[in-house]
Amino acid sequence: MSRLIFQIIAGILGIFLASKFVPGVEFLGKTQYLIFAGFILGLINFFIKPILNLITLPLRILTLGIFSLLINMAIIWIVDIIFPELIIRGIIPLFWTTIIILLLSFLFGLQKPRRFPSRSSSEI
Repeated sequence: MSRLIFQIIAGILGIFLASKFVPGVEFLGKTQYLIFAGFILGLINFFIKPILNLITLPLRILTLGIFSLLINMAIIWIVDIIFPELIIRGIIPLFWTTIIILLLSFLFGLQKPRRFPSRSSSEI
């Protein structure tokens, strides 16, 4: 459950940061639309992206993982099509938006606490 929340936060924050810092990326609209677009992006990344990664596993192996970047760019492009308030002009701004969201997803993924089985004193 926490992974889903991290994906949603990364989507919202990624779209916001890309609209502020990447030339060619604009978000015209209210904050509610930004939150909803990031929410949808987080849901797609959580539910649909693992299926796409499994289907395209041979291509990802052949390209040494570069095809994963194309999958992520396609997902963000779909969100761009769904939301007319999000405007990404060209492939270069789409690439940098993808990189920003990937980095945020990676950083939020590092925050997940690892659970190790507890060992009792009799096992030591």
